[in-house]
Amino acid sequence: MSSKQSREISFDTVGQHEAGVSTLSVHAGEQRQKVANSITDPVVLASTFTFTDTQSIINFIENDEDRGEYGRYGVPGEQVVERKLAALENAEEGILFSSGMAALVGLFNAKLSSGDEIIFFDECYHRSREYCKKHLSRFGIVTRQVKTGDYAAMESAINSQTKLLVSESPTNPHLSILDLERFAGIGEKYQVETLIDATLATPFNVQPLNFGIDYVVHSATKYLGGHNDLLAGIVLGTSEKLADIRSLRGVTGAVNSAHNCYLLERGLKTFEIRMQRHNENGQRVAEFLESHPRVSRVLYPGLPSHRDYQIAKETMRGFGGLVTFEVAEADWKATSKVVDRAKLARIAPSLGGVESLIEQPLVMSYWGYGPEERKSFGISDNMIRLACGIENSSDIIKDLEQALATES
Repeated sequence: MSSKQSREISFDTVGQHEAGVSTLSVHAGEQRQKVANSITDPVVLASTFTFTDTQSIINFIENDEDRGEYGRYGVPGEQVVERKLAALENAEEGILFSSGMAALVGLFNAKLSSGDEIIFFDECYHRSREYCKKHLSRFGIVTRQVKTGDYAAMESAINSQTKLLVSESPTNPHLSILDLERFAGIGEKYQVETLIDATLATPFNVQPLNFGIDYVVHSATKYLGGHNDLLAGIVLGTSEKLADIRSLRGVTGAVNSAHNCYLLERGLKTFEIRMQRHNENGQRVAEFLESHPRVSRVLYPGLPSHRDYQIAKETMRGFGGLVTFEVAEADWKATSKVVDRAKLARIAPSLGGVESLIEQPLVMSYWGYGPEERKSFGISDNMIRLACGIENSSDIIKDLEQALATES
Protein backbone atom coordinates (compact mmCIF):
# COMPACT_ATOMS: atom_id res chain seq x y z
CA MET A 1 0.00 0.00 0.00
CA SER A 2 1.48 3.33 -1.05
CA SER A 3 1.75 6.34 1.21
CA LYS A 4 -0.60 8.26 -1.10
CA GLN A 5 -3.27 5.54 -0.91
CA SER A 6 -3.30 5.55 2.88
CA ARG A 7 -3.46 9.34 3.07
CA GLU A 8 -6.47 9.58 0.76
CA ILE A 9 -9.28 9.65 3.30
CA SER A 10 -12.89 10.67 2.94
CA PHE A 11 -14.08 13.71 4.85
CA ASP A 12 -17.69 13.13 3.82
CA THR A 13 -18.81 16.10 1.69
CA VAL A 14 -15.24 17.40 1.41
CA GLY A 15 -14.35 14.37 -0.70
CA GLN A 16 -11.07 12.47 -0.99
CA HIS A 17 -7.77 14.27 -1.07
CA GLU A 18 -4.22 13.79 0.07
CA ALA A 19 -4.06 15.18 3.58
CA GLY A 20 -1.24 16.58 5.70
CA VAL A 21 -0.29 15.36 9.17
CA SER A 22 -2.35 17.91 11.10
CA THR A 23 -5.38 17.37 8.88
CA LEU A 24 -5.14 13.63 9.49
CA SER A 25 -4.63 14.21 13.21
CA VAL A 26 -7.78 16.31 13.43
CA HIS A 27 -10.12 14.49 11.06
CA ALA A 28 -8.96 10.97 10.18
CA GLY A 29 -11.06 8.11 11.51
CA GLU A 30 -14.00 10.30 12.47
CA GLN A 31 -17.52 10.56 11.10
CA ARG A 32 -18.29 14.03 9.83
CA GLN A 33 -21.65 14.11 11.61
CA LYS A 34 -21.55 12.63 15.08
CA VAL A 35 -24.08 11.67 17.75
CA ALA A 36 -26.11 14.72 18.87
CA ASN A 37 -24.35 16.68 16.09
CA SER A 38 -21.39 17.20 18.43
CA ILE A 39 -18.11 18.28 16.87
CA THR A 40 -16.24 15.94 19.25
CA ASP A 41 -16.77 12.21 19.55
CA PRO A 42 -18.85 11.40 22.64
CA VAL A 43 -17.49 9.35 25.54
CA VAL A 44 -19.62 6.20 25.54
CA LEU A 45 -19.63 4.92 29.13
CA ALA A 46 -21.09 1.48 28.50
CA SER A 47 -19.74 -1.93 29.42
CA THR A 48 -22.27 -3.69 27.20
CA PHE A 49 -24.35 -2.83 24.14
CA THR A 50 -27.95 -3.93 23.58
CA PHE A 51 -29.71 -5.67 20.67
CA THR A 52 -33.32 -5.10 19.66
CA ASP A 53 -34.09 -8.80 19.16
CA THR A 54 -32.57 -12.20 18.45
CA GLN A 55 -32.40 -11.58 14.71
CA SER A 56 -30.31 -8.45 15.28
CA ILE A 57 -27.72 -10.60 17.09
CA ILE A 58 -27.65 -13.06 14.21
CA ASN A 59 -27.27 -10.21 11.71
CA PHE A 60 -24.41 -8.78 13.79
CA ILE A 61 -22.57 -12.11 13.79
CA GLU A 62 -23.21 -13.18 10.21
CA ASN A 63 -22.69 -9.78 8.60
CA ASP A 64 -19.78 -8.71 10.83
CA GLU A 65 -21.56 -5.45 11.53
CA ASP A 66 -19.54 -2.51 12.84
CA ARG A 67 -21.25 -1.94 16.19
CA GLY A 68 -20.62 -2.53 19.89
CA GLU A 69 -21.26 -5.85 21.62
CA TYR A 70 -19.29 -5.94 24.87
CA GLY A 71 -16.74 -3.51 26.26
CA ARG A 72 -13.93 -6.06 26.32
CA TYR A 73 -14.02 -6.13 22.52
CA GLY A 74 -13.83 -2.35 22.22
CA VAL A 75 -15.87 0.84 22.49
CA PRO A 76 -16.80 3.43 19.82
CA GLY A 77 -14.14 5.99 20.80
CA GLU A 78 -11.48 3.31 20.59
CA GLN A 79 -12.33 2.60 16.97
CA VAL A 80 -11.96 6.28 16.08
CA VAL A 81 -8.49 6.42 17.65
CA GLU A 82 -7.41 3.19 15.96
CA ARG A 83 -8.43 4.52 12.55
CA LYS A 84 -6.78 7.89 13.19
CA LEU A 85 -3.47 6.33 14.24
CA ALA A 86 -3.57 3.90 11.31
CA ALA A 87 -3.90 6.88 8.95
CA LEU A 88 -0.96 8.66 10.64
CA GLU A 89 1.23 5.55 10.52
CA ASN A 90 0.25 4.62 6.94
CA ALA A 91 -1.11 1.30 8.22
CA GLU A 92 -4.18 -0.68 7.22
CA GLU A 93 -5.23 -1.13 10.83
CA GLY A 94 -4.31 -0.46 14.45
CA ILE A 95 -5.28 -2.20 17.70
CA LEU A 96 -5.43 -0.10 20.85
CA PHE A 97 -4.31 -1.56 24.19
CA SER A 98 -4.31 -0.41 27.80
CA SER A 99 -0.59 0.48 27.69
CA GLY A 100 2.48 0.20 25.48
CA MET A 101 3.65 -2.91 27.34
CA ALA A 102 0.18 -4.46 26.99
CA ALA A 103 0.42 -3.89 23.23
CA LEU A 104 3.84 -5.54 23.05
CA VAL A 105 2.80 -8.45 25.26
CA GLY A 106 -0.37 -8.91 23.23
CA LEU A 107 1.64 -9.16 20.02
CA PHE A 108 4.17 -11.59 21.51
CA ASN A 109 1.48 -13.82 22.98
CA ALA A 110 -0.46 -13.94 19.72
CA LYS A 111 2.54 -14.64 17.49
CA LEU A 112 4.83 -16.92 19.50
CA SER A 113 4.47 -20.58 20.49
CA SER A 114 6.56 -23.04 22.47
CA GLY A 115 9.86 -23.71 20.70
CA ASP A 116 9.87 -20.38 18.85
CA GLU A 117 12.74 -17.93 19.17
CA ILE A 118 12.82 -14.13 19.23
CA ILE A 119 15.84 -11.88 18.65
CA PHE A 120 16.22 -8.45 20.25
CA PHE A 121 18.71 -5.69 19.68
CA ASP A 122 20.08 -5.15 23.18
CA GLU A 123 19.10 -1.48 23.65
CA CYS A 124 15.39 -2.30 23.66
CA TYR A 125 13.37 -1.29 26.72
CA HIS A 126 14.48 -3.51 29.60
CA ARG A 127 10.91 -4.38 30.59
CA SER A 128 10.24 -5.71 27.07
CA ARG A 129 13.26 -7.99 27.28
CA GLU A 130 12.41 -8.90 30.86
CA TYR A 131 8.97 -10.13 29.81
CA CYS A 132 10.51 -12.39 27.18
CA LYS A 133 13.39 -13.70 29.30
CA LYS A 134 11.46 -14.22 32.54
CA HIS A 135 7.95 -15.02 31.38
CA LEU A 136 7.87 -16.25 27.79
CA SER A 137 10.75 -18.56 28.71
CA ARG A 138 8.40 -20.40 31.06
CA PHE A 139 6.43 -21.45 27.98
CA GLY A 140 9.44 -22.68 26.01
CA ILE A 141 10.10 -19.51 23.99
CA VAL A 142 13.77 -18.58 23.62
CA THR A 143 14.99 -14.96 23.61
CA ARG A 144 18.33 -14.03 22.08
CA GLN A 145 20.04 -10.62 22.23
CA VAL A 146 22.62 -9.08 19.93
CA LYS A 147 24.32 -5.71 20.00
CA THR A 148 22.17 -2.92 18.64
CA GLY A 149 23.04 -2.13 15.04
CA ASP A 150 25.09 -5.31 14.54
CA TYR A 151 23.09 -6.64 11.60
CA ALA A 152 25.59 -9.43 10.88
CA ALA A 153 25.20 -10.71 14.44
CA MET A 154 21.43 -10.64 14.08
CA GLU A 155 21.65 -12.65 10.86
CA SER A 156 23.96 -15.16 12.53
CA ALA A 157 21.50 -15.61 15.41
CA ILE A 158 18.61 -16.52 13.09
CA ASN A 159 17.69 -20.18 12.80
CA SER A 160 14.72 -22.26 11.70
CA GLN A 161 12.92 -21.51 14.98
CA THR A 162 13.25 -17.72 14.76
CA LYS A 163 9.88 -16.05 14.39
CA LEU A 164 10.42 -12.38 15.26
CA LEU A 165 13.15 -9.72 15.07
CA VAL A 166 12.62 -6.83 17.51
CA SER A 167 14.11 -3.39 18.00
CA GLU A 168 13.29 0.16 18.96
CA SER A 169 14.26 3.10 16.78
CA PRO A 170 15.27 5.41 18.31
CA THR A 171 16.30 3.33 21.32
CA ASN A 172 15.83 4.55 24.88
CA PRO A 173 17.91 6.14 26.40
CA HIS A 174 20.79 5.80 23.91
CA LEU A 175 18.82 7.08 20.91
CA SER A 176 20.38 4.67 18.44
CA ILE A 177 18.76 4.73 15.00
CA LEU A 178 18.22 1.64 12.88
CA ASP A 179 18.65 1.31 9.17
CA LEU A 180 15.02 0.21 8.86
CA GLU A 181 15.33 -0.91 5.26
CA ARG A 182 18.26 -3.16 6.15
CA PHE A 183 16.48 -4.50 9.23
CA ALA A 184 13.36 -5.28 7.20
CA GLY A 185 15.52 -6.84 4.50
CA ILE A 186 16.99 -9.34 6.97
CA GLY A 187 13.51 -10.38 7.98
CA GLU A 188 12.42 -10.75 4.37
CA LYS A 189 15.55 -12.73 3.48
CA TYR A 190 14.93 -15.31 6.21
CA GLN A 191 11.12 -15.11 6.18
CA VAL A 192 11.06 -13.79 9.76
CA GLU A 193 8.63 -11.05 10.80
CA THR A 194 9.98 -7.72 12.07
CA LEU A 195 8.78 -5.41 14.83
CA ILE A 196 9.80 -1.83 15.58
CA ASP A 197 8.86 0.03 18.74
CA ALA A 198 8.74 3.54 17.30
CA THR A 199 7.50 5.31 20.43
CA LEU A 200 10.37 7.82 20.45
CA ALA A 201 10.10 8.53 16.72
CA THR A 202 6.31 8.78 16.39
CA PRO A 203 4.74 8.59 12.92
CA PHE A 204 5.57 12.27 12.50
CA ASN A 205 9.31 11.58 12.37
CA VAL A 206 9.37 8.14 10.71
CA GLN A 207 6.92 5.50 9.42
CA PRO A 208 8.62 2.08 9.72
CA LEU A 209 5.92 0.26 7.71
CA ASN A 210 7.03 2.24 4.65
CA PHE A 211 10.43 0.54 4.92
CA GLY A 212 8.94 -2.96 4.93
CA ILE A 213 8.60 -3.52 8.70
CA ASP A 214 5.74 -5.89 9.59
CA TYR A 215 4.60 -4.43 12.93
CA VAL A 216 4.93 -1.03 14.59
CA VAL A 217 4.25 -0.58 18.32
CA HIS A 218 3.82 2.70 20.19
CA SER A 219 3.40 3.56 23.81
CA ALA A 220 0.65 6.10 23.10
CA THR A 221 1.18 7.25 26.69
CA LYS A 222 4.07 9.34 25.36
CA TYR A 223 4.02 11.69 22.36
CA LEU A 224 0.73 10.47 20.89
CA GLY A 225 -1.31 11.31 23.98
CA GLY A 226 1.10 14.12 24.69
CA HIS A 227 -0.18 15.40 28.05
CA ASN A 228 1.05 12.94 30.70
CA ASP A 229 -2.55 12.10 31.60
CA LEU A 230 -3.24 8.64 30.15
CA LEU A 231 -1.84 5.17 29.50
CA ALA A 232 -2.33 3.52 26.10
CA GLY A 233 -0.51 1.44 23.52
CA ILE A 234 -1.11 0.45 19.92
CA VAL A 235 0.05 -2.18 17.42
CA LEU A 236 -0.16 -1.28 13.71
CA GLY A 237 0.21 -3.25 10.50
CA THR A 238 -1.90 -5.03 7.91
CA SER A 239 -5.36 -6.27 8.83
CA GLU A 240 -4.33 -9.83 7.97
CA LYS A 241 -1.32 -9.81 10.31
CA LEU A 242 -3.25 -8.14 13.14
CA ALA A 243 -6.31 -10.44 13.10
CA ASP A 244 -5.00 -12.92 15.68
CA ILE A 245 -3.75 -10.09 17.91
CA ARG A 246 -7.19 -8.48 17.97
CA SER A 247 -8.82 -11.82 18.67
CA LEU A 248 -6.50 -12.48 21.63
CA ARG A 249 -7.04 -8.97 23.00
CA GLY A 250 -10.76 -9.73 23.10
CA VAL A 251 -9.99 -12.75 25.28
CA THR A 252 -7.46 -11.12 27.62
CA GLY A 253 -9.32 -7.81 27.94
CA ALA A 254 -6.26 -5.55 27.71
CA VAL A 255 -8.49 -2.72 26.48
CA ASN A 256 -8.55 0.94 27.38
CA SER A 257 -11.30 2.94 29.05
CA ALA A 258 -13.70 5.13 27.09
CA HIS A 259 -12.38 8.21 28.87
CA ASN A 260 -8.76 7.38 28.01
CA CYS A 261 -9.76 6.91 24.38
CA TYR A 262 -11.32 10.37 24.46
CA LEU A 263 -8.17 11.90 25.99
CA LEU A 264 -5.98 10.19 23.39
CA GLU A 265 -8.15 11.41 20.53
CA ARG A 266 -8.07 14.93 21.94
CA GLY A 267 -4.31 14.80 22.38
CA LEU A 268 -3.83 13.69 18.79
CA LYS A 269 -5.58 16.81 17.49
CA THR A 270 -2.43 18.83 18.20
CA PHE A 271 0.04 16.04 17.37
CA GLU A 272 1.92 17.73 14.52
CA ILE A 273 2.38 21.11 16.17
CA ARG A 274 3.51 19.45 19.42
CA MET A 275 6.04 17.28 17.57
CA GLN A 276 7.42 20.30 15.73
CA ARG A 277 8.12 21.93 19.10
CA HIS A 278 9.52 18.71 20.64
CA ASN A 279 11.88 18.34 17.67
CA GLU A 280 12.93 21.99 17.86
CA ASN A 281 13.52 21.87 21.61
CA GLY A 282 15.42 18.58 21.48
CA GLN A 283 17.78 19.88 18.80
CA ARG A 284 18.49 23.21 20.52
CA VAL A 285 18.96 21.66 23.95
CA ALA A 286 21.27 18.96 22.56
CA GLU A 287 23.42 21.60 20.84
CA PHE A 288 23.59 23.63 24.05
CA LEU A 289 24.57 20.61 26.14
CA GLU A 290 27.27 19.52 23.69
CA SER A 291 28.94 22.92 24.09
CA HIS A 292 28.74 22.94 27.90
CA PRO A 293 32.08 22.38 29.73
CA ARG A 294 30.47 20.22 32.41
CA VAL A 295 28.92 17.79 29.91
CA SER A 296 31.18 15.00 28.67
CA ARG A 297 28.84 13.34 26.16
CA VAL A 298 25.49 14.01 24.49
CA LEU A 299 23.42 11.33 22.79
CA TYR A 300 21.02 12.87 20.25
CA PRO A 301 20.60 11.69 16.63
CA GLY A 302 20.32 15.27 15.38
CA LEU A 303 23.97 15.92 16.30
CA PRO A 304 26.75 15.08 13.80
CA SER A 305 28.63 13.50 16.72
CA HIS A 306 26.00 10.76 17.08
CA ARG A 307 27.08 7.47 15.52
CA ASP A 308 23.78 7.14 13.61
CA TYR A 309 23.51 10.76 12.52
CA GLN A 310 23.70 10.00 8.80
CA ILE A 311 20.97 7.36 8.71
CA ALA A 312 18.83 9.51 11.02
CA LYS A 313 19.25 12.51 8.72
CA GLU A 314 18.32 10.41 5.67
CA THR A 315 15.25 8.69 7.12
CA MET A 316 13.73 10.95 9.78
CA ARG A 317 11.84 14.24 9.63
CA GLY A 318 13.06 15.24 13.10
CA PHE A 319 14.69 13.66 16.13
CA GLY A 320 12.27 14.15 19.01
CA GLY A 321 12.49 15.78 22.40
CA LEU A 322 14.52 13.17 24.31
CA VAL A 323 18.15 14.09 25.02
CA THR A 324 20.53 11.88 26.99
CA PHE A 325 23.77 13.30 28.34
CA GLU A 326 26.56 12.54 30.79
CA VAL A 327 28.09 15.01 33.20
CA ALA A 328 31.88 15.22 33.41
CA GLU A 329 32.00 13.78 36.93
CA ALA A 330 31.61 9.99 36.99
CA ASP A 331 30.16 10.08 40.50
CA TRP A 332 26.43 9.29 40.69
CA LYS A 333 25.88 11.63 43.62
CA ALA A 334 27.28 14.63 41.72
CA THR A 335 24.98 13.70 38.84
CA SER A 336 21.96 13.46 41.12
CA LYS A 337 22.60 17.02 42.33
CA VAL A 338 22.25 18.28 38.75
CA VAL A 339 18.89 16.51 38.49
CA ASP A 340 17.76 17.85 41.87
CA ARG A 341 18.65 21.43 40.94
CA ALA A 342 16.38 21.44 37.89
CA LYS A 343 13.49 23.83 38.52
CA LEU A 344 11.57 23.77 35.25
CA ALA A 345 11.94 20.09 34.38
CA ARG A 346 10.12 17.77 36.81
CA ILE A 347 11.79 14.64 38.17
CA ALA A 348 9.77 11.73 36.81
CA PRO A 349 9.89 8.76 34.43
CA SER A 350 8.20 8.81 30.99
CA LEU A 351 8.49 11.33 28.16
CA GLY A 352 6.55 12.91 25.32
CA GLY A 353 4.27 15.17 27.37
CA VAL A 354 4.01 18.94 27.26
CA GLU A 355 5.99 19.23 30.52
CA SER A 356 9.75 18.66 30.50
CA LEU A 357 10.86 15.70 32.63
CA ILE A 358 14.31 14.82 33.92
CA GLU A 359 15.72 11.70 35.53
CA GLN A 360 18.90 9.81 36.33
CA PRO A 361 18.43 6.33 34.79
CA LEU A 362 20.68 4.72 37.41
CA VAL A 363 18.27 5.79 40.15
CA MET A 364 14.93 5.82 38.34
CA SER A 365 15.12 2.50 36.48
CA TYR A 366 18.28 0.58 37.42
CA TRP A 367 18.79 1.15 41.16
CA GLY A 368 18.37 -2.55 41.96
CA TYR A 369 20.92 -3.69 39.38
CA GLY A 370 24.59 -4.33 40.09
CA PRO A 371 27.40 -2.31 38.40
CA GLU A 372 28.23 -5.00 35.84
CA GLU A 373 24.58 -5.49 34.91
CA ARG A 374 24.10 -1.73 34.52
CA LYS A 375 27.20 -1.64 32.34
CA SER A 376 25.75 -4.36 30.13
CA PHE A 377 22.69 -2.15 29.63
CA GLY A 378 24.90 0.85 28.81
CA ILE A 379 23.71 2.76 31.86
CA SER A 380 26.47 4.90 33.38
CA ASP A 381 26.40 6.47 36.85
CA ASN A 382 26.69 9.97 35.36
CA MET A 383 23.90 9.64 32.79
CA ILE A 384 20.90 12.01 32.74
CA ARG A 385 17.84 11.66 30.53
CA LEU A 386 15.96 14.87 29.70
CA ALA A 387 12.59 14.67 27.97
CA CYS A 388 12.02 18.15 26.58
CA GLY A 389 8.42 19.31 26.72
CA ILE A 390 6.93 22.11 24.66
CA GLU A 391 8.09 24.99 26.83
CA ASN A 392 10.23 27.64 25.14
CA SER A 393 13.66 26.18 24.44
CA SER A 394 15.36 29.27 25.88
CA ASP A 395 13.73 28.58 29.25
CA ILE A 396 14.70 24.90 29.23
CA ILE A 397 18.28 25.92 28.46
CA LYS A 398 18.32 28.54 31.25
CA ASP A 399 17.13 25.87 33.67
CA LEU A 400 19.91 23.54 32.55
CA GLU A 401 22.49 26.32 32.85
CA GLN A 402 21.68 26.87 36.50
CA ALA A 403 21.39 23.13 37.21
CA LEU A 404 24.82 22.48 35.70
CA ALA A 405 26.49 25.47 37.35
CA THR A 406 29.46 24.43 39.46
CA GLU A 407 28.59 24.61 43.14
CA SER A 408 30.53 27.25 45.05
